[in-house]
Amino acid sequence: MKRIFHYLKPYTFLAIISPLLMMGEVIADLCLPRLMTVIVDCGIAANGDVSSSKLGSTVMNILYGAGPYTSMQVIVTFGVLMLVIVLIGGFFGVSCAYTAARASQSLGNDLRRDAYSRVMSLSIEQTDKFTTGSLVTRMTNDITMVVDFTEMFLRMLVRAPMFFVGGLFMLLTMNVSFGIVMLCALPVMAIMLFCVLGRAIPLYSTVQKKLDRVNSVVQENVTGARVVKAYVSEEHEGKRFDEANADLMDTNFKVQKLMAVMHPVLTVVMNAAIIAIIYIGGWQLDNAFGTGMTTGSIMAAITYVTQILMSIMMVTMVLQSVSRAMASSKRIGEVLDSAPVIVSGDVKESKDDIAVSLKNVGFRYPETHGRPVLHDINLDIKRGETLAIIGATGSGKTSLVNLIPRFYDAVEGEVFVDGVPVKEYDLEALRHKISFVLQKSELFSGTVSDNIRMGKDDATEEEIQMAARTAQAEHFISGFSDGFESYIAEKGASLSGGQKQRMSIARAVVRKPEILILDDSTSALDLATEAKLRASLESEMKDTTVIMIAQRIASVKNADRIAVIEDGTIRDCAPHDILMETSATYRDIYNSQMGNGGQANE
Repeated sequence: MKRIFHYLKPYTFLAIISPLLMMGEVIADLCLPRLMTVIVDCGIAANGDVSSSKLGSTVMNILYGAGPYTSMQVIVTFGVLMLVIVLIGGFFGVSCAYTAARASQSLGNDLRRDAYSRVMSLSIEQTDKFTTGSLVTRMTNDITMVVDFTEMFLRMLVRAPMFFVGGLFMLLTMNVSFGIVMLCALPVMAIMLFCVLGRAIPLYSTVQKKLDRVNSVVQENVTGARVVKAYVSEEHEGKRFDEANADLMDTNFKVQKLMAVMHPVLTVVMNAAIIAIIYIGGWQLDNAFGTGMTTGSIMAAITYVTQILMSIMMVTMVLQSVSRAMASSKRIGEVLDSAPVIVSGDVKESKDDIAVSLKNVGFRYPETHGRPVLHDINLDIKRGETLAIIGATGSGKTSLVNLIPRFYDAVEGEVFVDGVPVKEYDLEALRHKISFVLQKSELFSGTVSDNIRMGKDDATEEEIQMAARTAQAEHFISGFSDGFESYIAEKGASLSGGQKQRMSIARAVVRKPEILILDDSTSALDLATEAKLRASLESEMKDTTVIMIAQRIASVKNADRIAVIEDGTIRDCAPHDILMETSATYRDIYNSQMGNGGQANE
């Protein structure tokens, strides 16, 4: 919870003024029963005789001078006075609501911004550890819980205690017996609050975890809807969602059952206290016992009892909000306190004839055991060279190129870019040197231009069109109704696999990077289109170092060199013709693809 108050510091003025404004509203509410007492006792019961009320006689004497006064004068005067006080109290209440909402929503904005910034700075292994569904829940539902608590706290910080203390004080000044009634009721409510909240608070953390699970299932099924439909798994996934949803419902139901006890118990205690006050007041009136006991004072006492018990109900709401906010703030804190594993260095620029160099590199994914994914990797890639990487599925091709932009860090050895260890680079500067086209094409909702311009924020229309032409995407883009301004659905759902790959390549090309990494990013293209793409890249990006991963020999045979990865290490690295003579692994791959009439596919 300390973190919440830390984020509230920039809005200290609003946080201070809100409770002060609420004091004005509470004072107004506490004055109303006393004014009503004068109307009942002096205006109705005594036909305008205000001598029995010090407050009534003082106000009437100031406004009208010495009496006598009519019944209507008293009723109208104090009725108008009550209306004025209600309006004043309403002004303070609305102002308090505004300042509290402004402070809490500003806090939420800052907290959400910092949480998002931290998520974006986390490494891939850290985001995988949290899971996407959990991160979405933490940045939406959990932060909303904190915002709601902050707003309620700023409004109820003064309201509930003032109603409680002020109402109890008014009761005691009117009649000690009334105060004793409340003192008898308070222990019952305190015990009930302790028992209920003691059991409910731990459940709120569980509720948020169950919500994480629901969000994860929904996220998986929405993004993987085509797979679900293709395998006719709607029923299976529906059952999986039903289980997660029912689990969330059951946990929520447990909490709500506990909290449901509080309201009826408080209502019973409140009504019991009201009955006791009516009985005591009526008995004292009937027996002429107790100076100052009147019908109006009994009515005022009932109002004060209601205000006191309502303040306790407010406290229960605040405590409930506190318990949920504590669970949520802890979860948000776990994100904010996660120090990025990949830490930025200081180097921002360097040039060297060797664009990329890997020295004795070894790598295994976090929290995994057994054989490393990569070991004893030694490789130098010259500036402007095209290096292809080929190997069996799971041999470590993608893991190797992920080390260059520091998606992961090598656990052994060192990776260099332009002669500088990547760990010493400023992350932004390092990744500006590199364009990375992933195996899975990731597009975003927006126009074609927006998606390509992600590679370079200030790209001109001419640069965007040139990048699309280089990536062999211009032809199909021009076929869209609005061309480059055509809207692309989320994740490129309206495009084919080959179109998405070419859009992703255009996004990488528009940056004109020093290093271009293509991670099996032409797998959905036919060989003719792929050949045109390679020729276009060679023509337009002569000085760019290209590292390409592919499964097809036809895609890599024209590269300057081809690195053959087997069992997590580079077995051979040479041009196609030399590998055909020296590498048994490469020949096996070649024969499996090009043999038995496969030449026609080349």
